[in-house]
Amino acid sequence: MAIAAKDTGLRPDRVTLGIALMVGFTICAPMIDTFAKLSSAYVVVAQIVAARFVIQATLLMPMSGVFGWAHRPAGREVALQFARAALILIATGFFVAALAVMPLADAVAIFFVEPFILILLGAAFLREPVGWQRLVLCLIGLGGALLVIQPNFAALGPAAFLPLGTAVTFACYMLLTRAMARRMHPVTLQAYTAVAASLLILPLLAAGHGIGVEALTVRWPDPVVYWLLLGVGVASTVAHIFVSFALSMAPAGIIAPIQYLEIVAAAVLGYWIFDDLPDPWAMTGIVIIMASGIGIYARERAIERRLLLGESAYQSPRGSTG
Repeated sequence: MAIAAKDTGLRPDRVTLGIALMVGFTICAPMIDTFAKLSSAYVVVAQIVAARFVIQATLLMPMSGVFGWAHRPAGREVALQFARAALILIATGFFVAALAVMPLADAVAIFFVEPFILILLGAAFLREPVGWQRLVLCLIGLGGALLVIQPNFAALGPAAFLPLGTAVTFACYMLLTRAMARRMHPVTLQAYTAVAASLLILPLLAAGHGIGVEALTVRWPDPVVYWLLLGVGVASTVAHIFVSFALSMAPAGIIAPIQYLEIVAAAVLGYWIFDDLPDPWAMTGIVIIMASGIGIYARERAIERRLLLGESAYQSPRGSTG
């Protein structure tokens, strides 16, 4: 590992910091969900989603300006930002609606089929190569998700598929992110998307509230709920800063598997705060999802290492490599 870091120009101290930041993300991300789940007992989903993006935009835009990361977006980029914002609004809305009725760990685990869906979408629409091993692991992971969905479907009906809707929508969001992330700082990308999301959802909330649409009716509950909504926005902002800088300090192949600790953190918070735990079928599905995801990342890491060492080492005559 030390040789690989030296050969690729990676500093071991920065890789270690990147890993630490990713662990911080796995702790902060379930806190977003916990605050959202607590808030859902008092306000509508759309109000929670709006709070998240308004607070995120308020915190990230000044940060982007102070550090010189901001730029003036061009016309095409503005359109892409609004498309990206629409996707993340839908994904967040689905997930917050799921959290209102489902155990925290179950919802998070189902969402973690997103990398599998992203791989399949990349193969279908971007013609990205997908080997049979990745395809099998993706299908196994999706099967694990069905094990988590099954007991929730028995209790909740179609609402059990809401996290799966989040995974599909978020995978589409990530396809756009891939195309845009190369041209701007990741924090600025998050800031602009939060601004675009706020500009989309606030007029929708105002109009829905004005004509009496129940799902868009803004409520002004006990002041403690404002702290919960603030928690949603702040935890979301901190989590995205952590993951943005983690990815800039360490290779994705090293830190991506750490993200599965988020399921563990969600299970701990779900039990501690809401007194819920996945049942045996759901727990089995969670383990399958985690194993499939880590298997995919391990395979990608092996391919990266092979490319780093050079194909010649693997194509030499038998016995020549010892």
